Amino acid sequence: MKKSLSERNVVGIGMLIALAVMPFAVANAQPASHQSAGWSLQRQSMSANISEQGGGPGGRLEACSEELGKYCLDHRPSGRACLETNKESLSAQCKSTLAALPTGGGGDGIHIPPCAHSVACGSTLGGTKVTLERVEWKQTMGYTFAYPYQLPLNMTNGGGGVSGVAMDSKGDLWAFQRNASGQPQLFEFGPDHKLIRTVGEDVIDHQYKPHGIAVDKDDNVWICDASGSTVMKLSPEGKLLLTIGMRGHRGDWKEEIGQRLLWQPMDVAFAPNGDIYIGEGHADESPNDIGSDDPINNIGLARVIHLDKSGKFINQWFGENWGPGKFASVHGIGIDPTNGNVWIGDRDQYRIVIYTGMGRFIKTISMRNLVCAINFDAHNTPWIASGNDGQMLKIDRDGNVLGAIGNGRGTGPGQFMETDFMALDKNGNVYSGDTTVARITEMVAPKH
Repeated sequence: MKKSLSERNVVGIGMLIALAVMPFAVANAQPASHQSAGWSLQRQSMSANISEQGGGPGGRLEACSEELGKYCLDHRPSGRACLETNKESLSAQCKSTLAALPTGGGGDGIHIPPCAHSVACGSTLGGTKVTLERVEWKQTMGYTFAYPYQLPLNMTNGGGGVSGVAMDSKGDLWAFQRNASGQPQLFEFGPDHKLIRTVGEDVIDHQYKPHGIAVDKDDNVWICDASGSTVMKLSPEGKLLLTIGMRGHRGDWKEEIGQRLLWQPMDVAFAPNGDIYIGEGHADESPNDIGSDDPINNIGLARVIHLDKSGKFINQWFGENWGPGKFASVHGIGIDPTNGNVWIGDRDQYRIVIYTGMGRFIKTISMRNLVCAINFDAHNTPWIASGNDGQMLKIDRDGNVLGAIGNGRGTGPGQFMETDFMALDKNGNVYSGDTTVARITEMVAPKH
């Protein structure tokens, strides 16, 4: 007998809560040993779900926070669509805010059909994240929190969330911000924290949904527009060098017919030899394109696109949600500098999936937290950003948590509503934006 949608959601929520308390499990490897950092369960408040809809302090729909809480807690992924449905019941201020948003679905200017009836939608969150309990790790590493970067568009003058940050070899920090059309979205700050460069729409056009950002060994800056279906490469001086994909036309990469389209690019990473890896797919927030009638776009699965340093296609591989070697999303991607292995952050499935550089499955590591981003520090130690869980986690190669930074979910000092991507410098400091709050947090390593 088929389960109803609500029954499937309950099952999915139960599975995710179980993941929060289960021991680590590693496929094709020994189970992870005792973790050095203690942890506890923290129940997520209702306001967390409101923030995911764009409400709350600094959100694009901040003026509609009350209405989002009243009408839209069970709507995913677009709070905007819910507000449009309840338009007659909105306050004048909320109506004005809604009318000022760019046209198109989800506030991004590009319509993304909701995920349904597809293996790509398997996390079955269904808008009920409000019921989840989150794992918060005890902080033992002595980091402190600072906010020295002043964004031109901040929480007081309409700035959007900062989807990601990246550090170049000069110690300059690049920030990628989700601002409205007509406003700049890419910024470079010097080691003294002062703004030294703004890259405007005359160079990169409007990015519909800024997502991952990375800097390669030559200090070129790469940015991913998840909804715009492009990855762009810019010079250290902010000049556009390369665009992969076609703006506003998501689709499948079919090298045999010369079709080089991207389907929801989330993040990009680089191998020691310069090879490029593009991670694609946002799980149940992905467009529902499996088996569509569009001949250039009907695969609809998370995937990794592997190119050489010049952009020449090498290979690609796909996830199919459940099972060893599968993944529902590639929300974050990192390359192990010691061996070139590809680490995938399968966010809502609470796991890391590891492959060789050529796409051969090695192992899956189940985690207690969301896995939004993966990075390696100057000592080649892996770190993950835990998104809505509001912490940065230092781990070993079996998934054991060695230390944590962050005061959990929120907008207070050292807290994050959602930290998607991170940067690390040679001194051990960690940096992150917040996709809901227009600010950049510097996590300062202890002097020793």
